[in-house]
Amino acid sequence: MNRSYLESFLPPSRLLLGPGPSPVAPEVLMAMAGPTIGHLDPAFIGLMSEIKTMLQLAFGTTNDVTFAVAGPGSLGMDACVLNLIEPGDKILIARNGVFGTRMCEVALRGGAQVIPLDFTWGTPIDPQAIEDALKEHKDIKFVGFVHAETSTGVQSDAAAIAAIAQKYGALTIMDAVTSLAGIPIKLDEWGIDAVYSGSQKCLSCPPGLSPVSFSPRAVEHVKHRKSRVLSWFLDITQVMSYWGGDKARAYHHTAPVNSLYALHESLRRLHVEGIEASIARHRAAHLQLAEGLTALGLELLVDEPFRLPQLNAIKIPSTINDAPLRASLLNDFNIEIGAGLGPLAGKIWRVGLMGEGARPQHVSRLLQTLDNAMENQRNEAISLAS
Repeated sequence: MNRSYLESFLPPSRLLLGPGPSPVAPEVLMAMAGPTIGHLDPAFIGLMSEIKTMLQLAFGTTNDVTFAVAGPGSLGMDACVLNLIEPGDKILIARNGVFGTRMCEVALRGGAQVIPLDFTWGTPIDPQAIEDALKEHKDIKFVGFVHAETSTGVQSDAAAIAAIAQKYGALTIMDAVTSLAGIPIKLDEWGIDAVYSGSQKCLSCPPGLSPVSFSPRAVEHVKHRKSRVLSWFLDITQVMSYWGGDKARAYHHTAPVNSLYALHESLRRLHVEGIEASIARHRAAHLQLAEGLTALGLELLVDEPFRLPQLNAIKIPSTINDAPLRASLLNDFNIEIGAGLGPLAGKIWRVGLMGEGARPQHVSRLLQTLDNAMENQRNEAISLAS
């Protein structure tokens, strides 16, 4: 496309059904376009308090240290890992996809001794393997894991993993980037110590914010560190002077004011709908997709009990060329789906039914378009061969 950089950018209208970002409701976009006010304006402080309350409800927690990191989910990962670990600490990290591997990288950069525990991509984390590792390494301080692995579409049993970690005195760090508002999260009931998510998945908010929450036990651990948190910006003992009480908040950083307008509206919409209703809607969209895929002769990668409703990994038929089909969906039909990553590259498509994407009309449109695109590709192959 030939255009001058001096021209205003007009983005194409896409149906976002990939691994994120998800479609954003017009009301959320309108909220983001509101007048910018100061990040210490009393009206904005009130907005922050409401965001905190709504995040606590969404996470199923009363944790006081609950807020939105001014950055994507990857920065939320940094916040949780780097606040808790110190050089030389041992952390057990389960890896069953890209994002468990990424958590290992963050911990290594923070100077921790990482003990990786690997599982086949597309399968859940085995809690018994977690317990076996904790029995073998009795000085492990932390257990890190991904609740909803975006690279494979599999969910793991967070409650069971957290219970085992508590049994051995380890703090838990949970990746809930794709979990929040799509499947149940009960931080207090499960005993999770640190969690991070992302605004652009099931919350259907623009990318760029990462909701996080720290248990009182995790906060006490941070307060009694022997060394300073590696990142000044992410140090929760500093950030909470800004996100903490309703009065006398201290300047820490210039918050992304308009992005937080959007997060507030997306959370407001979530709670008006109801968290249980949101979870049920994601489940219904997944079942509709699964039934339609079966009719098309397509299979899902993950076994039924462990499938994420909001992230569906579809096996690519041997007769279909992956990249051209995804390109056709995007360029010809304005639908985005995701490619496989790592060992699953070229083997799966990742279809996200997240937030506003988890609607019956979007599933129907995708199924019809996917059927047409596959048929077109098969006809082209026959034409070339003849």
